[in-house]
Amino acid sequence: MAENTEGKCPVMHGAMTSNSSTGQSNKDWWPDALNLNILHQHDRKSNPLGEDFNYREEFQKLDYAALKKDLNDLMTDSQDWWPADYGHYGPFFVRLTWHAAGTYRSTDGRGGGGTGAMRFAPLNSWPDNGNLDKARRLLWPIKEKYGNKISWADLLILAGNVAIESMGGKTYGFSGGREDIWGPEEDILWGVEDEWLENQRYKGERELDNPLAAVQMGLIYVNPQGPDANPDPLASAHDIRETFGRMAMNDYETVALIAGGHTFGKCHGAGDADLVEAEPEGAPIEQMGLGWTNKHGSGLGADSITSGLEGAWTTNPIKWDNGYFDLLFGYEWELGKSPAGAHQWYAIDQKEEDMAPDAHDPSKKVPTIMATTDIALREDPSYKEISKRFHENPDEFADAFAKAWFKLLHRDMGPKSNYIGPEVPEEDLIWQDPIPAGNTDYDVAAVKEKIAGLGLSIQEMAETAWASAYTYRSSDMRGGANGARIRLAPQKDWEVNKPEQLSKVLAAYQGLSDDTGVSVADIIVLAGNLAIEKASGMEVPFTPGRGDASDDQTDPESFEYLEPLSDAFRNYHRSGLSVSAEEMMLDKAQLLGITAPEMTVLLGGMRSLGITASDYGLVSENSDQLTNEYFKTLLDMRVQWKPNGTGNSYEAFDRVTGEKARTASRADLVFGSNSQLRAYVEVYAQSDSEEKFKKDFVKAWNKVMNNDLF
Repeated sequence: MAENTEGKCPVMHGAMTSNSSTGQSNKDWWPDALNLNILHQHDRKSNPLGEDFNYREEFQKLDYAALKKDLNDLMTDSQDWWPADYGHYGPFFVRLTWHAAGTYRSTDGRGGGGTGAMRFAPLNSWPDNGNLDKARRLLWPIKEKYGNKISWADLLILAGNVAIESMGGKTYGFSGGREDIWGPEEDILWGVEDEWLENQRYKGERELDNPLAAVQMGLIYVNPQGPDANPDPLASAHDIRETFGRMAMNDYETVALIAGGHTFGKCHGAGDADLVEAEPEGAPIEQMGLGWTNKHGSGLGADSITSGLEGAWTTNPIKWDNGYFDLLFGYEWELGKSPAGAHQWYAIDQKEEDMAPDAHDPSKKVPTIMATTDIALREDPSYKEISKRFHENPDEFADAFAKAWFKLLHRDMGPKSNYIGPEVPEEDLIWQDPIPAGNTDYDVAAVKEKIAGLGLSIQEMAETAWASAYTYRSSDMRGGANGARIRLAPQKDWEVNKPEQLSKVLAAYQGLSDDTGVSVADIIVLAGNLAIEKASGMEVPFTPGRGDASDDQTDPESFEYLEPLSDAFRNYHRSGLSVSAEEMMLDKAQLLGITAPEMTVLLGGMRSLGITASDYGLVSENSDQLTNEYFKTLLDMRVQWKPNGTGNSYEAFDRVTGEKARTASRADLVFGSNSQLRAYVEVYAQSDSEEKFKKDFVKAWNKVMNNDLF
């Protein structure tokens, strides 16, 4: 008789917990095990467009003017299933774009609108993104029409630009080229909280944990009611400044964005928020991916509930004007509650002509409102000064908003050389990390010969090249060897870069650059390649054309975020960090765009070349030769490893004599202790893998050196 399986699928699905009826996952059994999933995100097999699909080429075929016309027409095409406030979807799409792009954080470059990640969990179900699932559905007919010539990522951003223009606002430009991902970015740390709108991310005097930017789980920026719903405008200003600062905005840009964004549309809190049901990821299957079903009245239109606040900010919510500041400074404001019970502010004795029309009955007038975050702009001294300036200079306000909005939408696209499309602005902006064009017309072999005559060691040349390229972040395409910003503050002074050694090497490179006209950036990479060639006997590919950035083209404050606090490849880990060396290694490997095998071969190769910033670590005794000896030594069973009490260093003792044989760091031992990493190490440690090791190292090295050459 067949066993009763109760209709259970034998495949383990999704993220199981200990209560799952389908059984335990490895993570449930061993929650502290190093999880390599961050390096396996976005597998090519999940992309339905295939490996040969080139989105940038498809975008160039797009009828851009026709697309913008269709988007503009959509703005006033109110649909019964989700009716537009004031008969205009413009504010709705401004919010969609803002929230698609607004997750960007300069701490690690992650978030932002560059991948269309808002389509997937957790972003599609964040409370702050309530009802934006409807905005994406409104865009679907346009996406269907233009197909693969426009990505969801680009469409979600462009929709906000068109929305602003349709309401008389000014925009600064637009670049296409954002490629879609096809699954959630589970590698991004959005916070440790396990409940929506919880806050466990502060310590000390409201000090926000790195790399986070938003103030609560499930919010894009700050709580509009104030910190943890405390309606204190000055406390709110503190949160705004820190959060917007981590999202790459200064005070001037912050005021422009808040005031400009709140010139449009309204908040939705028509009734009891408890009547709103599950978010899209938690909704029942028959809702077809939509969430936040609302049992208050009709559940839509005048009965909508999203943030819990209720009301418009301005008298003309679908028109760009200076009305936001007119009301903010034209009245005194008192604290009240919305119908949903949220803290919001009302103008005292507001005149009827300054009220807003009802969003779905233009014959009615309703009071305007301000959030605590708005009142912060008139209470905080710096914000107030800027707000007054914008109020008195509306043209400057329009320009400031346009530029700050453009930055918000494009901050994660990297250098301007990545931009495509008919609306790319000509101006170079410092946050784009501009780099002059480099020289490609020179005799590479001759320059390489001159480098060889500088008398630098293999370790010095390889380590300098690695330090220069290691800053690259695939998240926002910042950093890398191009620009040679390792010559400039702050990179030249970073501890991990060994400033004294670096100064010596760069002085030699600068002299060679002056003699040959070749950029220091090219010389750094070419010298690193020469070091690998000498050590391996293999040719390393080289692409010329990097330029040298100047101090004037560099924002040192923003580059502080790129400083490595840990670099397992150089065996560097700053003391006092709460995150282990191996976890930070995985995080950086993902930002470098390398796979787990590439990470393994690169670390082994760097150790083979004797590159280390620590007294503890496995390094080759013959550091002028690139060999697989590191892996063989790591797997040596003749020794027993023991911690030495530091937390990051270990010592190996001969099992027979008891004598101390060698030392290692956590970044070394994880390649022997983690079963998946050990499997890679075993491949490279085999006697028949010496050539494979060298070839794979050269390939991975070349990938890192060229990450920033788009």
